[in-house]
Amino acid sequence: MRVFAASLATETNTFSPLFVDRSAFESAFYCPPGTHPETPTLCSSPIVAARRRAQAEGFTLIEGTATWAEPAGLVSREAYEGLRDEILGQLRAALPVQVALFGLHGAMVARGYDDCEGDLLAHARQIAGPDCIIGAELDMHCHLSAQMVQSADALVAFKEFPHTDFLERAEDLVALCLRAARREVRPTSAVFDCRTIAGFMTSREPGRSFVDRIKALENRDGILSISVAHGFQAADVYDVGTKVLVIADDDYHQAAALAEKLGREIIGWGFGGGTPPHFKPEEAIVEALTLAGDGRPVILADRWDNPGGGVAGDSTVMVEALLRRPEIPAAIGAMWDPVAVGFCRAAGVGAEIALRFGGKAAPSSGRPIDATVRVRGTTADLLVPFAQSWVSLGPAAAVTIGNLDVVLASTRAQTFSPPVFTDLGIDLAAKRIVVVKSSNHFHAAFAPIAAAVLYLDSGGPYPSDTRKIPYRKARRPLFPLDPNPWL
Repeated sequence: MRVFAASLATETNTFSPLFVDRSAFESAFYCPPGTHPETPTLCSSPIVAARRRAQAEGFTLIEGTATWAEPAGLVSREAYEGLRDEILGQLRAALPVQVALFGLHGAMVARGYDDCEGDLLAHARQIAGPDCIIGAELDMHCHLSAQMVQSADALVAFKEFPHTDFLERAEDLVALCLRAARREVRPTSAVFDCRTIAGFMTSREPGRSFVDRIKALENRDGILSISVAHGFQAADVYDVGTKVLVIADDDYHQAAALAEKLGREIIGWGFGGGTPPHFKPEEAIVEALTLAGDGRPVILADRWDNPGGGVAGDSTVMVEALLRRPEIPAAIGAMWDPVAVGFCRAAGVGAEIALRFGGKAAPSSGRPIDATVRVRGTTADLLVPFAQSWVSLGPAAAVTIGNLDVVLASTRAQTFSPPVFTDLGIDLAAKRIVVVKSSNHFHAAFAPIAAAVLYLDSGGPYPSDTRKIPYRKARRPLFPLDPNPWL
């Protein structure tokens, strides 16, 4: 058996002022054939999973390019078409193949392409032919389009939010596609469109129990796979919103019935049913002070200024709020400011310098901070763990203003784990409040050291209130913009 695997991924916030060209992929993660590391990344896990199965079972694996750009705004047409055609050319050269695997995100939007993944999979189908089993792994925050479902035999999305299961889901995908290629099963997909924007976290209820039940249903009674596509609300595309995908073994009606049953359960949670309360900055500080203690800080997640949402991660709103409470030992990071990082690294650890940082990318980023800071720590590459992978925040520095420590990074990336702070000399046990620029990806690593976890609404620039997002392309009706037609 011959198997091809490649990866092309990013997450596009169509409202973001940050734009993506090919250099954004090449600087973030770009591995030509034969150069992918042994460890997986968020969206290239099918390559690692297939490599392990090939070593164990002896089939031939042909690896194509794997590349990823940090979430941002629209991808240029030239970047998308160039990378797509690079991978498709590798697929064509690998023919014949019985299986083609792709590590995708599911929410990439380029100029002229609102559904990059559907376009890529459709081209792959044309090249590989109708008998090839085509599978793709998706981030749960994907736009599940009809073209994606029609072009692939199997689509498997992450189940966990925080995204701790990307390698496990890649292993599920590879196993399912190999079974299909060996004619042991016949994957048959059905989708239920919830007609709602209803993302949820699996670090809390009702998402935790819901996903546990989904996992228990798989590989029983003909059900091969269940995925919930939460959608990515910061994208104005036709398929934005929540859908449920069920893959059954040669039984469309069984798949469709279960997809609808699960989808109606999500709809029943209502607006905000799967979302925790979000506090304004001053409210969050007051609440955190009632919860901190025993050498454990309260973690505040700055969700709407987190680079994983395609925005800059340079908002100073929470920095200003903490500076107004100078008596509170606190830390915040990682903020994106490569210029400030360069100044700090040049000055050196221990130096006291006048520094301007943050507040550059958008009006909602707040005002730049001007302060005399002490450089606490620097590094040429802040490399931190995230589940089974490693993520680079590039050259970085930590600065101190009174009781507040601030981590500044050169690369936009979420604050996935405590080494973002501790590797730069910041003692989190000495803090009462720690603010992380992350949506929920931080949770698995930070929750064990936290007295509590709270979520912030610091004003953006990510469009946080779905009722006010100015969609032009989204299919309607779409709750909460409209009444849900299923109710």
